[in-house]
Amino acid sequence: MADIESTESNEKKKPFGGQEKEKNDSLKKELKAKKPLAEAKEEKKAKLEDQVIEISLKEKEKVFSERDQFKEKYYYLAAEMENLRKRSERERTNLVKYGNEKILTGLLSVVDNFDLSLSALDGEQDEKVKNILVGVEMVKTQLLDILKQNGLTPIETEGKTFNPNFHEALGQREEEGKKENEIIEEFQKGYSLNDRVLRASKVIIAKKNKK
Repeated sequence: MADIESTESNEKKKPFGGQEKEKNDSLKKELKAKKPLAEAKEEKKAKLEDQVIEISLKEKEKVFSERDQFKEKYYYLAAEMENLRKRSERERTNLVKYGNEKILTGLLSVVDNFDLSLSALDGEQDEKVKNILVGVEMVKTQLLDILKQNGLTPIETEGKTFNPNFHEALGQREEEGKKENEIIEEFQKGYSLNDRVLRASKVIIAKKNKK
């Protein structure tokens, strides 16, 4: 009983400031003890945030990479489609322009036969033969008109300078008053189909006079 009264008496005897100091010290100890835990939580939080940022960056890079791959594939397919369109258009145009090339080439021999017949009978005085020649000439003219409508045109040679793109030289000879490489005689007429040479003209060209 005396001890209890003594303790209570001692507590009563402690000044108010002393009690506050003990409380502050106690709080400081508690805060000091909690500080490592708080720092650990903050550190853990920071690591999680870093991981989230890292994952976000990786996802972003992945999205950009997939986007770039898609764009490359798109541009490649677009270029392929454009090339296909141009190729198809070119083939269609060539088919229209040159699709009848084989038929027209075959008809050239018919025209040649007309030319040979007319040349062989040129100067014939017999009236019946002359009438036949007129008819042959008319048929030849009709045939050439049809061929022209289908893009076939004769290659000019008279007075022209030899051009290996359109003419085939069978020989050379000196000719008075003619320039070197000027066409002086045509053995077989050439034809072009829509600006493409179907058959070159076979010609004789002038060579330089040695005198």
